[in-house]
Amino acid sequence: MEQYKTINRNVNESVYTMVQVQLRLPEGAVREIDKLVKSGKYRSRSEAIRAIIDIYEEREKTRKFFEMLKKESEDARKHPEKLIPLKDLK
Repeated sequence: MEQYKTINRNVNESVYTMVQVQLRLPEGAVREIDKLVKSGKYRSRSEAIRAIIDIYEEREKTRKFFEMLKKESEDARKHPEKLIPLKDLK
């Protein structure tokens, strides 16, 4: 894998190493990615695919947060005596 690494990049003040990978996608997905590039939304297929992965990761974080909120809400309904009134939080 060492031969496929590219330069370190600084994004949002965190440094990471880019690694080249081969990816096979359905033709329709590639056409959609190419439309995004052609429209100017992204500079390249690689940038578009990275953005798609970032969006997926953010969606997963949101889904996990929502599941945590559901669980906490259920716990609060079962044990309202444990709730702290907002006015008491300072």
